[in-house]
Amino acid sequence: MIIDLRSDTVTKPSPEMLNAIMNAEVGDDVYKEDPTVNALEERIANMFGKETALFFPSGSMANQAAIKLHTQPGEQLIADKYAHVFNYEGGGVSFNSGVSCKLIDGYRGMITSDQVLASINPPDFYHSPLTSLVCVENTTNKGGGACYDFEEIIKIKKVCTDHDLGYHLDGARLWNALIAMKEDPKQYGEVFDTISVCLSKGLGAPMGSVLVGNHEIMQKAIRIRKVLGGGMRQIGYMAAAGLYAVENHVDRLKEDHKKAKEIGQVLQELPFVTGVEPIDTNIIIFTISGNEEEFIAKMGAKNIHFYGMGQGKLRFVTHLDYTTEMHEYFLGVLQTL
Repeated sequence: MIIDLRSDTVTKPSPEMLNAIMNAEVGDDVYKEDPTVNALEERIANMFGKETALFFPSGSMANQAAIKLHTQPGEQLIADKYAHVFNYEGGGVSFNSGVSCKLIDGYRGMITSDQVLASINPPDFYHSPLTSLVCVENTTNKGGGACYDFEEIIKIKKVCTDHDLGYHLDGARLWNALIAMKEDPKQYGEVFDTISVCLSKGLGAPMGSVLVGNHEIMQKAIRIRKVLGGGMRQIGYMAAAGLYAVENHVDRLKEDHKKAKEIGQVLQELPFVTGVEPIDTNIIIFTISGNEEEFIAKMGAKNIHFYGMGQGKLRFVTHLDYTTEMHEYFLGVLQTL
């Protein structure tokens, strides 16, 4: 038995998802003639109450396209210091859009409206970059799957409105937040100008993210996707996997959250574990007193695989392919350490 807790991206299509893939009706999506892609985009747009959606090969590309839609070269976006768009997208903010980031020291990757307000550069002070966009991430990856209080999201929106700033949500794991916080996607659609949602994190699809927004902001999205190399042909096979995932794998995320909390409870009882961060969804971040690399290697020898995050932190991520049998075995291994 191999237990892979490195990420919720390591899942493989289920037999039912493979069946949906094999039976998909496809066309040339560059010509917008793939009926399955069109159905996926319509489904996601309707879920969030938005006019337009566009299928992307990756979440990073969807986020980078959104940033390009909202900004001009030389401008600046505001984000938390843990933000995925800054830490894990290969410097795409500067490479693709010529934009800099003003990073906020938030709490577990989450920022407040007061912090956003304090970070806006005066628009008439031409020595500093013009602030044009606020990016938030929900749930937060580096923040351990933390979920925003929606009231704070609304407060940040008011700051954006008052200062004519775009508002983008990196919702790679928004599905987890919706389940954990018992929220409606349309709540988010009413607040954010653009939202990216991932189909391969948590939901088990092999690839793909969808960017949603109203028609005006999304007019140039397909052109930007083309420039970034994201034009795809008979991609309806992967869109079919995404449709299956959205229809069948969202509600079950609560199982991943439950298992994550149970892992956290066991970790807190271990003498060499010096801290476990709050567990809101499917990500467990903790610290140990011993050598991290030795611990990772020791667990690897037991066919249990996970990552170190640096700065003394280790991470487990529960997911669709982490079964109850694996969970019971894993908890047993932890309790014997």
